[in-house]
Formats: sequence, C-alpha cells, structure tokens
Amino acid sequence: MNDSSLAGSVPERRRSRLRPVFLVPIVLFIAIAIALGWGLTRNPSTIPSALIGKPVPDFALAPVQGRMLGLAAADVRGQVSLVNVFASWCTACRAEHPLFMGLAQSGAVPIHGLNYKDRPADAAQWLDTLGDPYTRTGADLDGRVGIDWGVYGVPETFVVDADGRVAFKHIGPVTPEALKETILPLIKRLRSQGQGSGS
Repeated sequence: MNDSSLAGSVPERRRSRLRPVFLVPIVLFIAIAIALGWGLTRNPSTIPSALIGKPVPDFALAPVQGRMLGLAAADVRGQVSLVNVFASWCTACRAEHPLFMGLAQSGAVPIHGLNYKDRPADAAQWLDTLGDPYTRTGADLDGRVGIDWGVYGVPETFVVDADGRVAFKHIGPVTPEALKETILPLIKRLRSQGQGSGS
C-alpha cells in the first residue's frame, strides 16, 4: 500500500466517525423538545398522586381554633367524601371557597377541611368571615399530615371513597367545571358501586 492511498483513507474514516457525534445533540434536542411539549399540554390540576387507590394516611388532627370537631383518618371512612386542603393565606383558596359553601349547603357530599400550615387565629377568622363548609376541620400546623397526603401546595382537594381510599386528587382551586365534569360524576359513580350512600 502506498502513502497516497493511506492519506486518502484517513480523512474518510475521520468523517464517518464524526457523523454520529454531530447527530447526538440533534437527537437530544428533539427528545427534550418532545418531553417539554408533552409536559406543557398536560393539565396541572390532574397530576397523578401516589395515593390514588390507597388508604388515606393514618392521622389525627385537633380542630381549628373555635371548632369542635378535628379530623382523623377514621372520619373519612364510611361514606364518599371530599377532603379540601386550604389555608387563610391562600388566595386561590378564597376563590374556590364560595363553591364549597354552595356544595355544603346542597348536602351533596360531606366536605372535610385540612387547614395547612396556618396560624390558628387566622384560620378561625377566615372560616368565621367566609363561612365554614366543612363537616370536620383539622389543623395541620406544621404541615406533616399534608406531606403524608402528598400535598404540593394549597388548595388541593381529594375524593375519598367509603373505604377510606383516595380515589382522585385535584390540584389547584376547584372550578365549577371541574366540580360538574369530574368530581361530582366520580362521587356518583363511587356511590353507585356501593362505595357509600352519602348519608
């Protein structure tokens, strides 16, 4: 083999090795773009919870200041119910509160409140001023029960079946559309499957 044939084959080999190296960033960019695009199309209020289908965490909370009934795991067994995580400092909680007041007045489903990382006097004043839609309200002063429930922030609302299992988690303020199209139909379906009468 002469020197001229060697000289011609070396750049060719180098070029063939470089092609995959140039493709790697392009492939990575496309993969990241697809992943981000998929994430942006998802509804943030329907982030899956690790608790779906599992029993509610074992907990017992004292009542919010001025209330008689606290909240414990045993309180959410026996009938389909909602657990609403709220706080007086939460602006979005204030936005959804009239919806829960109307729902409580209709008697459609028991609503339990989990007051998250709030000052006792502020929570009591908030409920006294805006109304109290909750059957029971537990004060989660340090947020540990919220962590056990997988709370990302407030508000969050859980549908709990009659056996005390989490059936659904809604992140963010519950809207009339979410209530009508998702939450109430699920409650009806759970009740028709023998998961609690609601009385």
